[in-house]
Amino acid sequence: MRTWLRAVLLALCAVGGVHAQHEDLTPEQAQRYQKLVNELRCLVCQNQSIADSNAPLAADLRDQVYVQIRAGRSDAEISAYVTERYGDFVLYRPPFKPATWLLWIGPFALLLLALGIALTFARRRTRGAKAVRADADQLRRLLEEDGQGDRR
Repeated sequence: MRTWLRAVLLALCAVGGVHAQHEDLTPEQAQRYQKLVNELRCLVCQNQSIADSNAPLAADLRDQVYVQIRAGRSDAEISAYVTERYGDFVLYRPPFKPATWLLWIGPFALLLLALGIALTFARRRTRGAKAVRADADQLRRLLEEDGQGDRR
């Protein structure tokens, strides 16, 4: 039982090794570290933060964040350093600037476009239904005028 428990603990330490090697951070620094590594995107996985990723590049980025926190740099300086090296894509919340405006406005523009298309189809469908009703009424009147309304 003890051997099995040791194996499980070793496996957990291997998976959570990032946290174990940064125990010398103050509580404030550890909180900043966690915030930063959760805000930076893994460039290999692209759908995980560097805190969640096991990719070697993510481990290197975590180490860079750690080193810079220990060096006394601010969160803004660390983010600037990482974006200078890897671009705005590494940030989950990139800044609003000409290069990233599509990331911020794009979803809203697509939503407006979809609503516009839906309204256009709804109007066409309504107009088409009215036209069909009007055509049916006109046909009925014409048939009645010709005396053929009884023959169906």
